[in-house]
Amino acid sequence: MSPQPALDTAPLSGLPHWERAPADLPDAIRQIKAALRARIAASGRTVEEVFAVVERLIEAEVDEITAARARGEGIWPVIDYSDIAAGTVSDEARALLRRRGCLVVRGHFEREQALGWDRDIVEYVESNNFFDTYRGPGDDFFGSVGSKPEIYPIYWSPAQMQARQSDRMARVQTFLNSMWKHESEGVRWFDPSRDSLYPDRIRRRPPGADSAGLGTHLDPGTLDLWMTEAYQRAFRHLFDGSVERYDPWDAAYRTDGPQYPGTTMCSAFRTFQGWTALSDMRHDQGVLHTVPIPAAMAYLMLRPLLADVPDDDMCGVTVNQVFPADHKWHSPLLDALSGIPDVRAGDSVWWHCDMIHSVASVADQQGWGNVMYIPAAPWCPRNERYAASVREAFRTGSSPSDFPEEHYERTWPNRFQPHELNDIGRRGLGLSP
Repeated sequence: MSPQPALDTAPLSGLPHWERAPADLPDAIRQIKAALRARIAASGRTVEEVFAVVERLIEAEVDEITAARARGEGIWPVIDYSDIAAGTVSDEARALLRRRGCLVVRGHFEREQALGWDRDIVEYVESNNFFDTYRGPGDDFFGSVGSKPEIYPIYWSPAQMQARQSDRMARVQTFLNSMWKHESEGVRWFDPSRDSLYPDRIRRRPPGADSAGLGTHLDPGTLDLWMTEAYQRAFRHLFDGSVERYDPWDAAYRTDGPQYPGTTMCSAFRTFQGWTALSDMRHDQGVLHTVPIPAAMAYLMLRPLLADVPDDDMCGVTVNQVFPADHKWHSPLLDALSGIPDVRAGDSVWWHCDMIHSVASVADQQGWGNVMYIPAAPWCPRNERYAASVREAFRTGSSPSDFPEEHYERTWPNRFQPHELNDIGRRGLGLSP
């Protein structure tokens, strides 16, 4: 779907909104669905007509992806880091990235550097007796993967911070941010060249492990996507009948709005979610899959408004849980689910923040499956606010406020220290302009 030159600046009049999660969720859902249906009807189109536009576009994308997969073709775009660094990424590669919304960056870091970081993380946790004090999964979501532990709730190891504040990471994040429309209506919604160093965890899955994986879901929010004023504006073209103007790469209004709190929330605006491989991984060993269609968000947002969905139901979306994508409501989308290719230590993997994704299950893992979660979270009002809490967590060695309060690293003497920050790190934490 292509954006039009002009953007609407008027508020979506008549829409109720809740800047905090409503106490009576079923009643609020009934209210917002009725209001959204009326808003669309006021454009002279029905919900069914608007949804049909989206459905035709998505069906064409799904058909192309499934046909390519049947021919044995790779679905995920792959770009060499050297081309990003040299500014020689082709127009064709950029167009494919925008169409698919996901990317593997080959050689983002030297392989030996990534393997060294992996060894350093092991030394870091073992030197602080992490496995003696580990209390089990701090949240129900990652607790479902079934290994012991797979997700390490650590944030401030030297390895993680070195990767976050590296020149190589900053170059790739800037390249990815440039895929987005970050200025419109006289507003610069985010700074594409400055990241907020959003701290996240580590995954280490050992050889021989069994893991249940993670089901298909997405992470940009929950009911707040329909119920808060900022997101109502962000998705304005879906809700006012001008669906052809919807652009999944338009950052307008997305960088300042609230998100309803919960154990799976992300306080930051991420253009891309991502991780950096710390081991070699084969494509059939419990790896990431996505539905590589950024515009599928339009389907997900409009699907609850159809008549076959109960009036107090948003296709299973609720607060304090991830946004589910399932065969009951979204089956046509899931036919396009496609896994990453083989990756080597030092490669990085990225996917548009709105995209459906999952992690495949695995039995008797062959080789290690180790990653550092590092997204692209550009500097913007929303991320600047969150950076204040990140600075305090960094100073004290605490778990960041988006994550369970586990705080393993508070007493660890060898965690990354403030004097080790470089210019990228200081700017990312808001310690310098």
